[in-house]
Amino acid sequence: MTSPAVKIADIRDLGPQLTDNPHQMVGQDGAYSIPLNNGQTLFFFGDTLIGSRVPGESIWYPGGQPVGPKDMSGRGSIRRMVNNCGLLIDNHDARNGLRDFKYILDDDGEIRTLIPLLPDEHHDEIRVWCMHGIAIGEKIYLFFVKVEMLNDGPFPVNFDILGSGMAVGTVGEWKFERVYHNGSDLFWRKKDPQFGSAALLSADKHWIYLYGVKMDAQFVQQSHLARVPVAALEDRDSYEYFAGDNRWRKNVDDAVPVFDGPPNEQSVNWNEYLGCYLAVHSLNITGKIVARTAPQPWGPWSEPVEITQIMPVRQTPLPYPPLVYAAKAHPSLSRENGRIIYVTYVEFEEYYPHLLEITLI
Repeated sequence: MTSPAVKIADIRDLGPQLTDNPHQMVGQDGAYSIPLNNGQTLFFFGDTLIGSRVPGESIWYPGGQPVGPKDMSGRGSIRRMVNNCGLLIDNHDARNGLRDFKYILDDDGEIRTLIPLLPDEHHDEIRVWCMHGIAIGEKIYLFFVKVEMLNDGPFPVNFDILGSGMAVGTVGEWKFERVYHNGSDLFWRKKDPQFGSAALLSADKHWIYLYGVKMDAQFVQQSHLARVPVAALEDRDSYEYFAGDNRWRKNVDDAVPVFDGPPNEQSVNWNEYLGCYLAVHSLNITGKIVARTAPQPWGPWSEPVEITQIMPVRQTPLPYPPLVYAAKAHPSLSRENGRIIYVTYVEFEEYYPHLLEITLI
């Protein structure tokens, strides 16, 4: 069985989002969207900068000096850095961009860290970055990747992935606790695919599918697939991994790739207009945003179809190459049964979720 190819009729660039906010938020990435059962959508972000921007100056080179791997709080014009945070939207009409959003705040009225660092995780060394999530009843599960920042290595990829896991909280309370397996908050280790970069509920609502990316021996980023019964989401031993030829195995080492190319972040959802599953992701670090289709969550996935290519224009030279990443679709914003979809990406220097409206043929 094959699925229809993605064909593009029109693209509208709606620009960087969330720039006009009351919290001095001046940059963030990630931007995963998680539909909640109360009709709202939770957006989940990675490193978030609070303060101000100096006109004509890169936020990564305040005063012309590199920020380095440490927490940016108090550096240059940045007052505070939050590893991950979220906001809620009630208005899902994105034709003019994201409107009527409310950041989740702490008791002091500041943007809340949804998954805080633990006492043994130093803020200059460890980051907990967002991946996708899923709402089950009143519970919300947020998947994360934990990284160690490195003094050496090329900026901005000077970090080492330690593994991935999940945290659970409730709507309204917004206090998330990590889920542990054998004493560790990491369900999957450095050598494993980092499952949770896309989460999908099966049509019969029995399974949760999790996609996760791992680099192979040829340095190709490849997406793998896990599944778990909804009722056993917090039980690491209940997970199975797609091993090809409609086989599922309990050993994560048996997982085989379902497609390649996503740096890490991606989206996968059922698209009613196409009548198949739709995956959207950045294609490595080429600046291209691509889409794939498949009749089942495990495939067979089509070859990537280019939606667009982002070509950043810099006013002044910088010591690192342009970086476009974090492309993903947001199904709760879609219109006309998925004929019109909304995709965000992040260009590292702009450093806001940048929204595209894409009309399919």
